[in-house]
Amino acid sequence: MNANKHATPTEWVDPDDAPELTDEFFEKATPMIGGQPVTLEQAKAAFTQALGRGRPKIESPKVALTVRYDADIVEAFKATGKGWQTRMNAALKDWLKTHSPT
Repeated sequence: MNANKHATPTEWVDPDDAPELTDEFFEKATPMIGGQPVTLEQAKAAFTQALGRGRPKIESPKVALTVRYDADIVEAFKATGKGWQTRMNAALKDWLKTHSPT
């Protein structure tokens, strides 16, 4: 017959209760990026770069605006397929090479 057996009580340890990370821990640590050891300076630079938010700044950012073109001009560029706005921008840049905007 199976009698109730009392289980030996075990002390519960919170898995989220990690030991405190001390200065000594970090002094002994080897900085690594992608599984490869790096210098402390490289690690600091990577950390600083990782904290940057958003896209990297570009030299000449685009300006969002609303313009009106003749329908036949827009259709001609759209007929060239995906990226037609980029091609239209390039065409305007090319025009500026030989013409003064004033």
